[in-house]
Amino acid sequence: MTDLQALEARTLGDIAAAADEAALEAVRVAALGRKGSISALLASLGKMSPEDRKSYGASVNALRDRVGEALRARKAVLKEAALAARLASDTLDVSLPVEPSGIEIGRVHPISQVTDELTAIFADMGFAVAEGPDIESDDYNFTKLNFPVGHPAREMQDTFFLAPDAKGQRKVLRTHTSPVQIRTMLAKVPPIR
Repeated sequence: MTDLQALEARTLGDIAAAADEAALEAVRVAALGRKGSISALLASLGKMSPEDRKSYGASVNALRDRVGEALRARKAVLKEAALAARLASDTLDVSLPVEPSGIEIGRVHPISQVTDELTAIFADMGFAVAEGPDIESDDYNFTKLNFPVGHPAREMQDTFFLAPDAKGQRKVLRTHTSPVQIRTMLAKVPPIR
């Protein structure tokens, strides 16, 4: 076994035995660092004759490439093992209850807060809030408001039409609040506040 073969076997054995990235880096520095064994061989090429330098240099460069590839492969394996170990130790049980903390989790949006305050003020004055469905029939959304059949508001680009219901009534996403007012006027006796 030549010196290069012995160096390669020893270095590849050290790479395979490296248990973590720090040990692998120590092997890299010992072999390929500025004062490493392979770097010393490359530095000694200048003292050789040109014919010896060519063949020996090719052998040393091939050794350096094989060691570099082995280092990269081992580093990838170590990184993958470290990631797998970290993922195994960092398991999160999402079924656990949230522990109370001093951090405020959420709050009412300012616009919602103002809307609630205004609703309370108007309720104190005797007004009521009327609500209606978001999916409305064509009758309440257009016909009872005297929108003729050819009116531009009934066109597809202005209104989202849905499939007819079981009774065959054409449904739309409510385009304004007037259907709620119509429903309220039909359900309550005047005066309506």
